[in-house]
Amino acid sequence: MVILPSSGRQSLVCYLAECTTGSFYLSEIILALEHLHSLGIIYRDLKPENVLLDAQGHVKLTDFGLCKEHIQEGIVTHTFCGTIEYMAPEILTRSGHGKAVDWWSLGALMYDMLIGQPPFTGDNRTKTIEKILKGKLMLPAYLTQDARDLIRRLMKRSETQRLGASGAAAVRGHAFFKHVRWDEVFARRLEPPIKPKLSSEDDVSQFDTRFTLQTPIDSPDESTLSASANMMFQGFTYVAPSVMDEIHKPRVITARSPRRPRPHHLGAFAVAPGLGLGPSTHQHPQHSHAQEDLMDVQGLPI
Repeated sequence: MVILPSSGRQSLVCYLAECTTGSFYLSEIILALEHLHSLGIIYRDLKPENVLLDAQGHVKLTDFGLCKEHIQEGIVTHTFCGTIEYMAPEILTRSGHGKAVDWWSLGALMYDMLIGQPPFTGDNRTKTIEKILKGKLMLPAYLTQDARDLIRRLMKRSETQRLGASGAAAVRGHAFFKHVRWDEVFARRLEPPIKPKLSSEDDVSQFDTRFTLQTPIDSPDESTLSASANMMFQGFTYVAPSVMDEIHKPRVITARSPRRPRPHHLGAFAVAPGLGLGPSTHQHPQHSHAQEDLMDVQGLPI
C-alpha cells in the first residue's frame, strides 16, 4: 500500500478522507472483493502488503494463496489462516466463517489507511487476539462521521450484523462512498490519485528497500526428483533441505529388514495387515479436505 508524504498524521487523514483518495482505493478494493465473492471465493488475506498499484495507479490484489474456493451462501469453512491483525473474530475462534471475513478485513485495512496502524495490536500474538475478540474499537475524533460509521459497521464482531454480510451492495451504498461513481470505478475511467513514476518495466524504486536489497533466492530445482517423489509435495512451495536429503538417501533392504507386505486393494479401499479397512491411499490429493486445510493453515493454533 502506498504511504503518502505528509507533514503530520492529521493532514494525511484529511487528505485521505476529505479529498476522496481513501474512497478511491477502497472502492477499487470493494469491487475486487465483490468479484471474488461472485465466483465463490473468499480472499482471507486482505492487508496493506497485498494491495499493489499498477503502472497506471489502479489497485491490484495479490497473493491468493489463502483463498478458499467453492464457497456459496450459507457454506462455512474452518481453516485458521490469514494475518492476525486483519483476521475476523470467527476465524480466530474457529467457529466457521464465510465471505463476511473479507469485510472485517476491509474495515481493519481502512482503519490502518486512515490512522496509520491496525485497529487491534498487542505485545504478542495472544494479546492481539484477545483485543480482536474483546477489545473496544477506538476511533479518533478527527475522522469524519461517515468514516467512523463505516469502520464500525465493517468491524461488527457478529458476522450476521456486519456490513457486507448480505452482499457488497450494502458496502457500496454507505454514505462514505456517496460521491463515488461506481460505474466509472468499474470501467477504470477515474484518474488515480497516485500514478507511479517508473523509469522502466524493471524499476523497483516504489518498493521498500528492505526487500529490494535482499539477494533473490531461486526456487529449488525439482528436476532431480522422481515423479512419485514430486507427488508428495503437491501444493507446497517449500521443502526443507533435510527432507530432500532424506529422499535422495539410498534405501537398503537386508535380511534383517523384511519387506512390508503389499496391501490388497478392493476398489476404493485398501486392506493392510493390522490396519483394517480404510480409504485407499490412491485417492487424488485434491479431494482430501484434511490435506487441503493443512496446506491452507498459516500460523500456529491458538
